Amino acid sequence: MRKIDAAQYRRRPAQACSRKRADFRCAAERPQQGRRLPVSGRRAVSLKTAIDNVAIGLEISGTPRAEALERAQSWLAQVGLGAFGNRYPHMLSGGQRKRIGLAQVLIRDPKILLMDEPFGPLDAQTRQIMGNLLLQLWNADRKAVLFVTHDLEEAIALADRVVIMSAGPGARIIGDWRVPLARPRDIMEVRMDKEFHSLHREIWSVLKDEVLKGYAQSAQAPAAAG
Repeated sequence: MRKIDAAQYRRRPAQACSRKRADFRCAAERPQQGRRLPVSGRRAVSLKTAIDNVAIGLEISGTPRAEALERAQSWLAQVGLGAFGNRYPHMLSGGQRKRIGLAQVLIRDPKILLMDEPFGPLDAQTRQIMGNLLLQLWNADRKAVLFVTHDLEEAIALADRVVIMSAGPGARIIGDWRVPLARPRDIMEVRMDKEFHSLHREIWSVLKDEVLKGYAQSAQAPAAAG
């Protein structure tokens, strides 16, 4: 099963890819064949409708417009926006624009999905909806997903494996856990599971010190600069 990572990163079914944030961005900025930019890196073109925004990637790669639009409509339906194809980005909510971004990536059938804090700006309820949507779409073909998040609960709820890194500079992998939670999952319901809470406590016992180190480094930075 390939799924998502974690506290910091993830790569394949039961494998995580941990990288420094800078390295992750570098890989995303120069996507190789079969890879796609992280959803958070996708921006809808404001002067194009939702369906055109989803279809544009196919059109650029040479797909006839009629076919691109047909496939785009299919993906809009899969992310719950089948009736919103003719709307422009400013007419959509933040969650709906995130769904457009997801469709933009998935329509090109990437082998690996790179997702850097894709749901960060969303409110808690919308994050849960988007998380369940991602799990639902992933379950269809089980693609490899590298998911970066600072939300430990989100990491455990989504992933097959959680990998955490130390505070910088010189960040390194300091923890690697398998997630024993059964699939399919519901983002909200799985958080009630005893195994979820047990794993959360175990990971947090390691992660907490690094979080505090990070805060301490941030507090000292201005003083050092001065």
